Amino acid sequence: MLVLTRRVGQTVKIGDEIEVTVLQISGDQVRLGIVAPRAVQVHRKELLEQIARENILAAQSAAGAPDVEEMLGGRPPAAKKNPDPG
Repeated sequence: MLVLTRRVGQTVKIGDEIEVTVLQISGDQVRLGIVAPRAVQVHRKELLEQIARENILAAQSAAGAPDVEEMLGGRPPAAKKNPDPG
C-alpha cells in the first residue's frame, strides 16, 4: 500500500486519466474529488460490500423459496380442447 500525505488542494494522479484531489479536511473526515473517465467505476468500498452481502442473502433466500407453480397451487389446468364435431 502506498501511503501519501496531502494537504487541501493537492492532487494524486493514478495513471494518466485519474486524479484524486483533497478538497476538505474536517476532524477525522477527508473530502475527496475524483476525476476519472466514465468507463472507470468509482464506488465507496463499504457500499459495494453491503450490496454483495445483500445479493448473497437474496440468492440464499431464492434457493430456499418454493417455485412459482407451487406458490400458485400447482400447475395451471391444461386448456380444454373442443371435441371434434366430426
